[in-house]
Amino acid sequence: MIDVPFYVWVLTLAGTAGLVGTAGLVLYRGAERAGLGWRRAVGLGVGSAVLLGGWFTASGVIAANGWYLNRPGRLPGLPITFAAVLVVLLAATRIPVVARALAAPGMLSRLELPHTFRVVGVVFLIMMALGHLPALFALPAGLGDIATGLAAPFVARRIAKGTGRRTAVRFNVLGMIDLVAALSLAILIGNHVLDVTPSTQAITQLPLALIPTAAVPLLFTLHITSLWRLAALGRTRHVTTSGVGAGLGYR
Repeated sequence: MIDVPFYVWVLTLAGTAGLVGTAGLVLYRGAERAGLGWRRAVGLGVGSAVLLGGWFTASGVIAANGWYLNRPGRLPGLPITFAAVLVVLLAATRIPVVARALAAPGMLSRLELPHTFRVVGVVFLIMMALGHLPALFALPAGLGDIATGLAAPFVARRIAKGTGRRTAVRFNVLGMIDLVAALSLAILIGNHVLDVTPSTQAITQLPLALIPTAAVPLLFTLHITSLWRLAALGRTRHVTTSGVGAGLGYR
C-alpha cells in the first residue's frame, strides 16, 4: 500500500465533497426554477446529494478492501465501475422530476459550476512529485483537470449572459476528452500495456480511487447533460428562426 500524505487526503475529500454538494445544489435550484415547489426541490437536492455521497462512501469501502487493485485473473475494477456508475447516472437524468429540473431556465450555466472542483486534480501532480504516479498519466490528467476547473466559472458566467454557446460546446467536449484520456492512460499503465515506472496503482487505492470511480462518472454525466441541453437549444433556435415556436434561452 502506498503511504498517502494527509494533505492529499484533505484535498481529495474536500474536492469530492464539494462536487457532491454543488451537484445537489444545482438540482435544487433547477427544481425550484422549474416550478416544482420548495419541498420537492429540497427533496431532490438533498436526496441526490445523499445518494451520491452514499456511493462515494461505498466506493471508499471497496477501495479500502483492495477490490480496485489490478490482479491476475480479476476483472479490471476501475473501467467496469466507471461504466456502471455512468450508466446509472445517465439513466437517473431521465427520471421525470430530474429531467424537469435539468430543463429549467438557467440550468445550462449551473451545470458547469461543479467542474470548478476539478482543480483538485493538483493531487495527481503532487503524487507524481512524490514518486507515486508516472508523469505520462499525472501531467495530462492533473493539468487538464486544473485547466477545466479554472475555466468552469468563467464559462458558466458567459452562458448566463447568453453569449457562450460555442464556448460551452468547446468546454464540454474538451472536458470529456480530458476525462477519457486520463482514464484510458490509467487503465493502460495499470495493466502494463504502457510499461512505465511508477505504475498507476495509487489511483486504485484511497483516497485517489474516489476520483475515477465516483467523481469522473458524475463529471462525465454533467458534460453529456450539458451537450444534450445545447443540442436542444440549437434545435429550438432553428425552429425559432423559421418562425415557429420560441427559443429556450441560455439562462
